[in-house]
Amino acid sequence: MFDRLRAQLIRNHQLQSDMLRGYFGLEKENNRVDEQGRLALTPHPKAFGRKMENPYIRTDFSESQIEMITPVFSSIDETYDFMETLHDIVTLELLDNNEYLWPSSNPPILPNDEDIPIAVMNDPEEDRYRVQLANKYGRKRQLMSGIHFNFSFDDEFLKKLYSVTNCTDSFKEFKNALYMRVARNVMNYRWLLIYLTGASPVFSRTYLEQCAVNSEQLDDGDSRFFPNMNSLRNSVCGYRNEKNLHVSYDSLEAYTRDLQSFVRTGELLSVREYYSPIRLKTGKGKGVFEELTESGIDYLELRMIDLNPLYKIGISIETMRFVHLFLISMLLLEDLHFNEKEQKAADLNHDSLLFEGILGKFYGGEEENVTLQEKALEFLNELKVMLELIWSADSSLLRILEQEKEKILEPKNHFAARVKKDVQSSSYIWYHMDKAKQYALESKASGYQLKGCEDLELSTQLLLKAAIKRGISFELLDFQDNFVLLTKGTQQQYVKQATKTSLDRYSTVLVMENKVVTKKVLQRHGIRVPDGEVYHTISDALKDYELYRDQPIVIKPNSTNFGQGITIFAAGFSSEDYRRAFEIAFRHDRTVLLEKFMTGKEYRFLVMGEEVVGVLHRVPANVVGDGLHTIEQLVHEKNKDPLRGKGYKTPLERIELGESEIMFLKSQSKHTEYVPALGETVYLRENSNISTGGDSIDFTDNIPYSYKQIAVQAAKAAGAVFCGVDMMIDDTSEEASDTNYSIIEINFNPAIHIHCYPYEGKNRKADERILDLLFGSISSNLEKKVRV
Repeated sequence: MFDRLRAQLIRNHQLQSDMLRGYFGLEKENNRVDEQGRLALTPHPKAFGRKMENPYIRTDFSESQIEMITPVFSSIDETYDFMETLHDIVTLELLDNNEYLWPSSNPPILPNDEDIPIAVMNDPEEDRYRVQLANKYGRKRQLMSGIHFNFSFDDEFLKKLYSVTNCTDSFKEFKNALYMRVARNVMNYRWLLIYLTGASPVFSRTYLEQCAVNSEQLDDGDSRFFPNMNSLRNSVCGYRNEKNLHVSYDSLEAYTRDLQSFVRTGELLSVREYYSPIRLKTGKGKGVFEELTESGIDYLELRMIDLNPLYKIGISIETMRFVHLFLISMLLLEDLHFNEKEQKAADLNHDSLLFEGILGKFYGGEEENVTLQEKALEFLNELKVMLELIWSADSSLLRILEQEKEKILEPKNHFAARVKKDVQSSSYIWYHMDKAKQYALESKASGYQLKGCEDLELSTQLLLKAAIKRGISFELLDFQDNFVLLTKGTQQQYVKQATKTSLDRYSTVLVMENKVVTKKVLQRHGIRVPDGEVYHTISDALKDYELYRDQPIVIKPNSTNFGQGITIFAAGFSSEDYRRAFEIAFRHDRTVLLEKFMTGKEYRFLVMGEEVVGVLHRVPANVVGDGLHTIEQLVHEKNKDPLRGKGYKTPLERIELGESEIMFLKSQSKHTEYVPALGETVYLRENSNISTGGDSIDFTDNIPYSYKQIAVQAAKAAGAVFCGVDMMIDDTSEEASDTNYSIIEINFNPAIHIHCYPYEGKNRKADERILDLLFGSISSNLEKKVRV
């Protein structure tokens, strides 16, 4: 069964690690549904832009069917993370319309065939092809969904293998032949992969009538099933051509010749209609068939994998690792004939599995009365010998194999068996709706994260997720510095930390970075700022202690951000506290400001362009007493909130009990061991920065327009496109006047995550507004396309 000579060749030339490398991609379709599990008949969401232009999120056959596509990655983990990110992005967008992603390959509750909306692609060829499919197969069948697993071996491995085999063909011919060999073996053993990944055993009575009539009823509802079938999608009721079409896998030339012949004779509408479990693809032109012969095979696309409702994104990372191992094993198999006779036997094994189960008859072998289960165990046992021969020290590969072997020995542990059992205690529709809602809650809980990039600042993660949603590609130029390149068509934008862009001049940044200069600029434009002094040494500052000792003041570094180095004395303070505050501030800058403490509450105005995108009231770090626990214990408990973290990678920051907090408690005659009374709120800092543990409360809709005008004027005065304007306001129920507000700071690098995920309030989608300014809004772009 396996080619020991090839295995020994790989081992002798130390190609083991090279063989495990490769490139991976996932594509998956999900139907959109309403809260009752009915197919959503709404159009493809506009938030994802034009259907043909977004490389990540598209429509499939129907407007109701979303397709998600990852880029190519060099690891399974990266591929999985990106698909989870896509899943989260789509889920959160759908939740705004009370829609969900249906987690099964088999369709949800369907309307009449003619009421299923065919996707309108605004491309005559694409639109015509979808109508032809609807007429030939019916619309309901086209709503079958699944996972496509894209894979290629690492080119360096193929070059090394080419070198050691002393092949006389060109490298392109060698590579084509290798992928054809793998494809032949996949076609021959596809029944095994269908068994191990099948997860669509039950379906709705509203699906194809002929399948519903010939099936059995699982419960008192509309749930239907075939007794031994684990994957309806791969059966005659699923996503298959009208009849088995056999093409040659002897060579790439023969393969393309046969497919084109089927198109000429009218068996296929186009080569795209060949619904093979595996497709040969070229990287050029995204796999355009006409270029396949000329360019050669770049990767393989496995198309028989079901959406698995047991997992949020429809596939587990363990399944992905086994599929990879399965493809490697296809290269290690003996290269046997796969002509008409062998193809028919492979078709019989495919259908034997689906209608008789793993205990069904195996066709094509020399022995009589061999079951698929026996053949599967034989395959896995021989593969184990090969793995030990090539990768003797890699136990992880053997663990993958043992996990799959368990599903063959104990069919009740199989995905489809587990799904069927759970459906039986519920119903087909409500089991999957419960899963859809559970996964939606999971997406909502961690929806702020860009999976695999959680160490980026959260504002950068949000910007990249917004870019993905719109189909804007990105490259991480410097992970540590949160520096990215965004690309849409021919347009490119370099962005650092989400809001540092080419739209702001360097001089503008310098103005906002320098608080002394900022105050002077704002004063010249008639904008109110707090009075104060500037110091360059502690000794000069100490001389003025008596002048300010009875006044409420703020001491802060000239160029600080995130509230670092700031001390606020709202009441009296000692000379030692005064000195200590200046020492802290001078750690961050050579120039320190002392300003009059402004009364009122502090609000952060996020200005982008000439618009206030969001307004937050930031409540200083605090705890609420229960009469039992100390301040230190209450802080520890509050920090358990999963939304709190460190380093601006979560919506809220952890509360610290550092020097500044202890000083502020001291000013209240309290300490960390103080036990607050039940309901007593204890503030730990005077400054209300989210970066120092504060809570963010959205006030965008509650602030009078006059204050927003002042914030925009302040941004214009500094020449800023992006900035955060911090304003003290005495009473937001009154319009702005010359005496009831003061701007205490302008920030050149405002965090956007606090406006997207406030502690209280709604998402102001600041991430999307950045993209509007950098690339233009979706609506305006769509209008331009329509006018053209």
